[in-house]
Amino acid sequence: MLISSIKRIVPNSRKLKILFVASEAAPFAKAGGLGDVVYSLSLALEKLGQDVRIMMPYYQTISREKYKVSNEVPRLKVPTDQPGDNPFLICAVKKYQEKKAILTYFLENMEYYEKRANVYGYGDDHIRWILFCRGVLEFLKISSWQPDIIMASDWQTGLISNYLKTRYDKDPVLSKIATVFAIHNLQYQGMCDFKFVAETEKDSGQEPIPDFFNPRLAKLNWLLRGVLYSDIITTVSPVYAKEILTPKLGEGLDRLFQEKRERIYGILNGINQEDNDPKVSSSVPFPYSPQDIIKKEKNKQHLQERFGLSSDPNVFLICMVTRLVEQKGFDLLEKIGKSIFQNLPIQLIVVGDGESRYKELISSLANEFPEKIKYFFEFSSTLPPLVFSGADALLMPSKFEPCGIAQMQAMRYGCIPIVRKTGGLASTVEDFNPQKNSGNGFVFDHYDSMALYTALVRANTVFGIKKLWQKIIQRAMNKDFSWKNSAKEYLNVFHQILQNKKN
Repeated sequence: MLISSIKRIVPNSRKLKILFVASEAAPFAKAGGLGDVVYSLSLALEKLGQDVRIMMPYYQTISREKYKVSNEVPRLKVPTDQPGDNPFLICAVKKYQEKKAILTYFLENMEYYEKRANVYGYGDDHIRWILFCRGVLEFLKISSWQPDIIMASDWQTGLISNYLKTRYDKDPVLSKIATVFAIHNLQYQGMCDFKFVAETEKDSGQEPIPDFFNPRLAKLNWLLRGVLYSDIITTVSPVYAKEILTPKLGEGLDRLFQEKRERIYGILNGINQEDNDPKVSSSVPFPYSPQDIIKKEKNKQHLQERFGLSSDPNVFLICMVTRLVEQKGFDLLEKIGKSIFQNLPIQLIVVGDGESRYKELISSLANEFPEKIKYFFEFSSTLPPLVFSGADALLMPSKFEPCGIAQMQAMRYGCIPIVRKTGGLASTVEDFNPQKNSGNGFVFDHYDSMALYTALVRANTVFGIKKLWQKIIQRAMNKDFSWKNSAKEYLNVFHQILQNKKN
């Protein structure tokens, strides 16, 4: 058995108290897909009758006017373990509680959160995140509400379970809490790239957590520790749960995952379908549904005009709404970019931020083919629905993709995904089969530029057969990617953990 199977919970199981701990959560702060997942999954679990709350740092960018918070703990002393006269950092805990919103706690600290303009990217991030991990636990020690389960996400929260199993293992309150560690992207494991850390400096996960200001803290593999000490590990798709067991995609931890495979569960992410509905979205100029997809052509014209492309309904308009990083397959595009735009009647719109070398790649192609390629190199929360509603297809030739949210969002708008068969892309996109007239996208297997080129040619050819293309659009738009089923699977896992702790 590669990964654990999920047992069904018995009817009328008791309501669980679940705390999501994450570096970001929508709508307060969102730098990527994690923020959406934390909020949407919390909401789905709450709709299933659970007592769900979120805790995150109180960043400068969180609107004080829009989100009115109250004091939960005015003064919280967080131990730093640094020897001296004052081995504490002083924080506070705020609370946001409104109808139709998940109750959210914020760890407040002026130096490490409120003076920072961004969620990530600081040289002292290891101090910011250890303060957050320990601050959460110190808050729970004195809170009137204690969770049955903490669900921690990604390396920034990896020390929570480590602390619980070591420093707080005798605490009468905290020792009872079960832990789930959610891996959204295994590539990021801490402050270092551990492929280049000397063998003598590698973290085994066994040494005690150092004090907040010890340089060794920045060399710890926080994700490894999250895996080692948590009761359960989850990944964001069933395929990715299997992929991380391999040397190719295990990012140096495949042997550990093999040892822990009985505790690993792959549960597919979902999306908020109400927020991704072209019939009601405020970002869609001409609303439409699977029953009247002809209106999508008006959105295509609007999108082409907005980005300065020629308005032609018969030109295959592709988009890439993504982070511009190696993971997303830009090196494949680099090898065949000129051939694509020299030989195929394709337009391309790229929206997203990322590494300068990939921005240079896209801008260079745009300079050579200005009538075919346009770009917007910034993160935007409002542009994706507009782009998806007008584009014919979404390109995601990912090297690896734990889950991916863009392909599910795009399909809701009838924007057909062209993807590589990996991770969550393999779990969500079914390759078009002309014999059976089935499928909701175009899938290629090998991470190879010619495989990508072939997929683009296939998609462009089928796009020219309007009746076939409209059927693909309808299948894509009708696909259920709601959080409801995934939330039930998480709930089953949570009950399994608590049952195991009893036994």
